[in-house]
Amino acid sequence: MQARRRRACPQIGARAADTLHTARWKTVGFSISMWRITWCLLLLAATCWQRSYTKESENPPSPGHVSVVIVGGTGDLAKKYLWQGFFHLYSTQVGKGYTFSFYGGGLSPDDKGTPLLFEILKKLKCPSELTAERCALVKEQFLRLSQYLQLKTVEDYEKLSQQIQQQLKQEGMVEAGRLFYMSVPAFAYADIAAKINSTCRPPADAWLRVVLEKPFGHDFGSAQLLATQLASFLKEEEMFRIDHYLGKEVVSQILAFRKKNNNLLEPIWNKHHIERIEIVLKETLDCKGRIQFYDQYGVIRDVLQNHLTEVLTLLTMSVPANLSSSEEVLKNKLQIFSTLEHLESKSVVTGQYQSYNEEVQEELNKTKDYISLTPTFAGVIIFADNPQYDGIPIFMTSGKMLDERVAYARILFKSDIFCVQDYDSVNCRPKQIVFYLGHGVLEYPAILVSKNLFKPSLVNSGWKEVTEHKDVNVLGLPLSDYFIQTPVVPKEAYYELISKVFHGRKDSFISTENLLASWAFWTPLLDSLVRAYPRPYPGGVANGDLLNFQLRGREVAFVNEAVVNVIQQGQEENFQVMQGKYRGVDMVSAWATELVERLASDLQSAAEEAIRDEGQFHLALSGGSSPIALFLQLALHQYTFPWHHTHLWLADERCVPPTETGSNFRMIHDQLLQHVRIPYFNIHPMPVLLNQRLCVEEDGGAVLYENEINQLVNASSFHYILLGVGEDGHTASLFQDSKLDESAERLVTLTESPSKPHQRMSLTFTAINKARKVGVLAMGRRKHELVTQLSRIKGESARYPITKVQPTNGNLIWYLDYDALLG
Repeated sequence: MQARRRRACPQIGARAADTLHTARWKTVGFSISMWRITWCLLLLAATCWQRSYTKESENPPSPGHVSVVIVGGTGDLAKKYLWQGFFHLYSTQVGKGYTFSFYGGGLSPDDKGTPLLFEILKKLKCPSELTAERCALVKEQFLRLSQYLQLKTVEDYEKLSQQIQQQLKQEGMVEAGRLFYMSVPAFAYADIAAKINSTCRPPADAWLRVVLEKPFGHDFGSAQLLATQLASFLKEEEMFRIDHYLGKEVVSQILAFRKKNNNLLEPIWNKHHIERIEIVLKETLDCKGRIQFYDQYGVIRDVLQNHLTEVLTLLTMSVPANLSSSEEVLKNKLQIFSTLEHLESKSVVTGQYQSYNEEVQEELNKTKDYISLTPTFAGVIIFADNPQYDGIPIFMTSGKMLDERVAYARILFKSDIFCVQDYDSVNCRPKQIVFYLGHGVLEYPAILVSKNLFKPSLVNSGWKEVTEHKDVNVLGLPLSDYFIQTPVVPKEAYYELISKVFHGRKDSFISTENLLASWAFWTPLLDSLVRAYPRPYPGGVANGDLLNFQLRGREVAFVNEAVVNVIQQGQEENFQVMQGKYRGVDMVSAWATELVERLASDLQSAAEEAIRDEGQFHLALSGGSSPIALFLQLALHQYTFPWHHTHLWLADERCVPPTETGSNFRMIHDQLLQHVRIPYFNIHPMPVLLNQRLCVEEDGGAVLYENEINQLVNASSFHYILLGVGEDGHTASLFQDSKLDESAERLVTLTESPSKPHQRMSLTFTAINKARKVGVLAMGRRKHELVTQLSRIKGESARYPITKVQPTNGNLIWYLDYDALLG
């Protein structure tokens, strides 16, 4: 698991860093990585483009003529939602000074596409507020204003533009704008955008708006490529990337609810009061008919990366001062991404319903031995690293072939009440707010607040309080235990979003910056799952508790072991932890996971012994990649490690600012320190940055560190020093050519590395060999050749500095995994 993320774009300069180090060199707040700079750049870019377009883009368009073009106008999406949405728009805007033309574009010739289009249009339903007489009139007008056009070549788009211009001229109309809706596969976006740009742009005083449907790429790289291509033809303010979840009435009112009830929510919307957040989308359907798309994307790309992530941002972002400001909404959304912690394979559990693979074989013409690893179920744990939400687990889950169709977001609050009796009283029940998107037992969209929290205000005049309750329970509470509000007149998501496109409102759409931020967050997890086998599940109620998962530290795992092992685990299960001798001293060897667990246990035993005898434990750690797994084991699983009485030192450090990813202290902080409760004054980073300079001998950094060791460590003898060993035989930052004779009695020295960064600071062999215990950790097949060579050498060898590690009165123990030991 990677490091927990810190807040976006902290301003850390040379002066600040110098102050930190000369004071005590102990700041544990360094958690800025190279990818954090990406967030800063995204925020800067967001500010730039958002300032570049005027407030006019958020006001209703000036009355005039609007041409609407649905590219893919006879496809499934257009048939189910788009034409109905545009008809609804027309029925509400007609008579307000606007005139319209509607074009359904497709690849088929006009004579084939026209009857298909009008079959769709004949089935349109009028809004409920229209009388039957008015409905018939409006529908007749809409059909007269609609036509099908073949849109395949550049010439076709030129004809469309000519037709629009000719109509405007003949009828003496002023053009307000042109709206293109791309209801086509994403691979066609760039080509169509190029044609629109070259042939169909309106005059400068009219607007152009192009709506794009997901998917917007399948990972960060593809999304970035698509964004670059589109940016060649369309301006940012002209693109409206649609996520229909943002048009769902409950989702669209999350910010309004938070703002309207801010005086009641602000004191409790934080880590001190929220126990957990759940964002859930369950489906009962399978993937039949969508396999060609679904098998390339899977549940995480199809649902979590977009729909549920949007809900997450609305729940956790700062509430804008002005909800009508698209600029502020999008900027606040972007900022929350910078606080989300990195995801990796242990942040997720995945499943696949059992008949899915057969469906893949059938629809994609695969052989019977073909196995798809595409997950149809996923449960993810997310943490946000900021003062407001630090430590709150955010569960996000979705899947096909589950027991019910339902979608909701739940904020469960901590209870400060202990009920001695009368456990059914309202104050003894869960405190929660539920944003219920629909379906399930409730069947309608609603916002529910448990009565033991507060009575909320209605989000707006279009909502009503529900006072008559069905005899059902929602997430553990009967409806009578909730204050419930719901829309007076339910509205379809696509109509809401189409209306916002018409009015130029960008806040309910995905900006380029937010899109790339989302993909940057999810892509590492997706990469880690490429070869992961999802757990099979039967589907429906037969799933039982097979997909239930639980939080373990900051990771998730299925509650129950799988009934079937999909892959054989090989011979690893036959090996236990093995103890023996290596180079005449003690050795522990095991598979990597067991080895790390054993080393962590040994460290804890050493710590407890030292604290029992002396009241404190002095531990020095090296950098490198080998100890990362150990740090995570200590942080996430050694819950009883006595950190409060532990002093942590560095065995070596690279001469780089501690904010950089190459810093050993930065790595130890990100992987270990920020996860454990160790006193600030017990952390002792090496002072490599003094007087705004790195490892300058005249600044005396090595002497300062040595003096601190002498002052705090009894007899300058660490209780435990954990070292690694490089493939060239170096340890800490003591290399083959390191000249240490002049500083034979020194505890700390400056050294030169053959690889960049060349300058280093390191404990000397004098300091290392004074330690009570020294552990050397070597893992991976790349270390096998070195381990073999060292086994043949007796005593010291100038070629291999690690051979000079010979504790005078202490113990040396080697920790070698089987890959390093056996190859």
